[in-house]
Order: sequence, then structure tokens, then C-alpha cells
Amino acid sequence: MIPLVLVLLLVLILFGAGFALKALWWIAIILLVLWLLGFVFRGAGASGSRGRWYRW
Repeated sequence: MIPLVLVLLLVLILFGAGFALKALWWIAIILLVLWLLGFVFRGAGASGSRGRWYRW
């Protein structure tokens, strides 16, 4: 009975890790798209030149 519980626990952990990694990939892709859109839609600065869209 204990080996069966250990196998089921291992399957549950691996399924959870796979889901978390897939979710992290989607978050990374969304952030990359937002970062690239920031370069496309950045506004003009006070001097008329295109400045950085981020503050730091």
C-alpha cells in the first residue's frame, strides 16, 4: 500500500510541477509581448526625442 501511495504522490508532484512550468512560460511570453509593445508605443520626451518608456 505504501509504494502505491508514494507513486501517486510522485505523479501528483510531477503533474503540479508541469502545470506550474507551463503557467510560468505563459507569464514569460505575456511579459515579453508587453515589453516589446513598450518599445513600439513609447512616447516622445520633452525635447522631442523618443526617450525610455521605463523609469529606471
